[in-house]
Amino acid sequence: MKKTTRLRQLLKSGKALFVPGCYNALSAKILDKVGFPAIYMTGYGTSLSLLGMPDAGLASMSEMHLNARYISNAVEAPVIADADNGYGNAINVIRTVKEYIQTGVAGIHIEDQIIPKRCGHVAGRQVIPIEEAVGKYRAADYARKEIDPDFLLVARTDARGAHGGSLDEAIKRANAYLAAGADMAFVEGPTSVDEVKRICAEVKGPVFYNQTGLSPRFSQEELDKLGIAIAISPGATMRATMMTVYDLAVAMRDEGPLAEKRFNDKFTDHPLGDFHTFAGFNEVMELERRFMGETELAKYEDSVGHRPAAAD
Repeated sequence: MKKTTRLRQLLKSGKALFVPGCYNALSAKILDKVGFPAIYMTGYGTSLSLLGMPDAGLASMSEMHLNARYISNAVEAPVIADADNGYGNAINVIRTVKEYIQTGVAGIHIEDQIIPKRCGHVAGRQVIPIEEAVGKYRAADYARKEIDPDFLLVARTDARGAHGGSLDEAIKRANAYLAAGADMAFVEGPTSVDEVKRICAEVKGPVFYNQTGLSPRFSQEELDKLGIAIAISPGATMRATMMTVYDLAVAMRDEGPLAEKRFNDKFTDHPLGDFHTFAGFNEVMELERRFMGETELAKYEDSVGHRPAAAD
């Protein structure tokens, strides 16, 4: 079954689909191993991990597509990816959608910010005129229907927190974008529970919600009660990585090289401690057996290092 179709089926459960964020193929693979039914590729995490730069429109379309491709091909779960502002006008958006479909992701969100854009939870955002934005979502709908009608199209509006914006304007835009062909509306940056309730009550279609930054966090039960279709938590894995790496780096600086050994000894008992197996060396061995024959496996007998376990 196509991942786009599988994502559509997940959305029929009647419950909010909670989708954690990844920033590269490794973090996505970990989320997939834990068992999340869908995964989100964060744009901020892509920019910071790939470029070491903030989410300020500095990552190009090619860089975002490449990360989406790596992530999608590393996991079994369907992936929803950040597509920023579509990287241009309505004509550019057509190419953007087609390229993202080719990466293997199951859906994207496109926002109505100007170029260059910036993170939806920092000040200084500006949005394009609503008429121009509607044209971009119409173009996106046209492009996905040509290749895969199941590909999920989420329209994000940043009008709530943009320069001169308001929640009223954001809800108006969300409804216009749904009417233009988007599957879901994503009102970025509500700052209170009451604002989220207004969005859920007044948006005339499925709601995509971002649990981060300035916005309230909800439990699964609360998300279900609000009627939210998808809730993402984009930055948790990135922050966890940043904290872990920073703490280890400080320990190695202050305590010396053996600090790494102490960390490694603790990691051995972790569910991912056998990271060669997690990476997929068992699968490599089985593919060698299948396509290169038993004689190829003789190389494992007299070599030193991790030895893959044959599949049952």
